[in-house]
Amino acid sequence: MLPWRRLLRPLAVLSLAAAALVAPTGTAQAASAPSSGWNDWTCKPSAAHPRPVVLVHGTFGNSVDNWLGFAPYLVHRGYCVYSLDYGQLPGQSFFNGLGPIDKSAVQLGAFVDRVLASTGAAKTDIVGHSQGGMMPRQYLKFLGGASKVGALVGLAPDNHGTTLSGLTQLLPYFPGAEDLISSTTPGLADQIAGSPFVTKLNAGGDTVPGVAYTVITTKYDEVVTPYTSGFLGGSNVRNVVLQDLCALDLSEHVAIGLTDRIAWHEAANALDPAHAERTTCASVFE
Repeated sequence: MLPWRRLLRPLAVLSLAAAALVAPTGTAQAASAPSSGWNDWTCKPSAAHPRPVVLVHGTFGNSVDNWLGFAPYLVHRGYCVYSLDYGQLPGQSFFNGLGPIDKSAVQLGAFVDRVLASTGAAKTDIVGHSQGGMMPRQYLKFLGGASKVGALVGLAPDNHGTTLSGLTQLLPYFPGAEDLISSTTPGLADQIAGSPFVTKLNAGGDTVPGVAYTVITTKYDEVVTPYTSGFLGGSNVRNVVLQDLCALDLSEHVAIGLTDRIAWHEAANALDPAHAERTTCASVFE
């Protein structure tokens, strides 16, 4: 291969990164996101987008920081958008998503009810990042959420748990480590591949009828490993690998939720499949 050809890929990647930084949801807009219609409890869904969107942050995240880019992206497209904090531990107000996931799902259910009551909508859609893409399945499967949700979109969700690149497999070699994690940060313990929570969640099938599931993963995920553990099985599921949409996209676990406009474009397609537009590398400009 000629030397100049070898330069094309890194140059293209740099171009995409630069485009993401100067796109409409850059720093200036993100800073004013809450005042631009996000978490606006007076918002009423339009005929074009009749279901409000509930955003569910990941482990260690919160309702603001996780969505500084994606929430305004959806608001700009005419959605009523809401986000919640969940999974708080006693005495810990900064990091969320660390409490038992079954209890976090109860919090999500209460928040969905509040959104439905405020908007008058019959159903919501949910978009979650990491744990936020997996935890709602507990709500859908065991807490009656399926009748209140039209679509669940997961950005790098750990639907079948994670090995953290094999690190969790070393826990048995450190006496007391598993018990310590379970007692201090149960939300982390629940996400380990093979945990009782993950086993129960996926027993009898990954999905429930009546909900459209979309999973968007990245080959460069260093948190949900293997990245294919995010995939779901079922006739109402669409599993997407980000690099199949744009081979130049190098987003890893955090970026796919926080900055990746290509992933956001595909998530928007999942929310409005009747008007979906093909997602490509050029979607970074949209």
